[in-house]
Amino acid sequence: MTSQEQFHELSFYTLSLQDKYFIHQHIVDAYAAQTADINTKPIKIIFSLVGLYLFIEKKYTGREVQLAHMQMAENKITWQKIILPIKRGNINVSDVLTKTAGPERDAMIKQWCVSVWDAFQNSRQTIISITETTLK
Repeated sequence: MTSQEQFHELSFYTLSLQDKYFIHQHIVDAYAAQTADINTKPIKIIFSLVGLYLFIEKKYTGREVQLAHMQMAENKITWQKIILPIKRGNINVSDVLTKTAGPERDAMIKQWCVSVWDAFQNSRQTIISITETTLK
């Protein structure tokens, strides 16, 4: 199964939860940041990293991250490029899928997000600055 197919399988799981915290947003952000390449639009990378920052450091729920993304989208600016680290975390979507659906898998989703966010620490100050200037 390809990484994209695994992501779709995990998406089916997170969307089926219909949880008020909307954990699905976190997997979207982790996957986008982890799989970005030179062809990925800067807005996608910025939004995913802002989402991970808000989740990991500011304790936002997925729903709150989604609302932050909507607010950021109102800014008609040119998003700067982020330097993509070679290694993007030691957990990936396939690792998440090895865990039993429920609390064990949900905990692994958080670990995955932490892993990806940690890999982008060289961009942390940039992401904080973007967050502070685009979210009021």
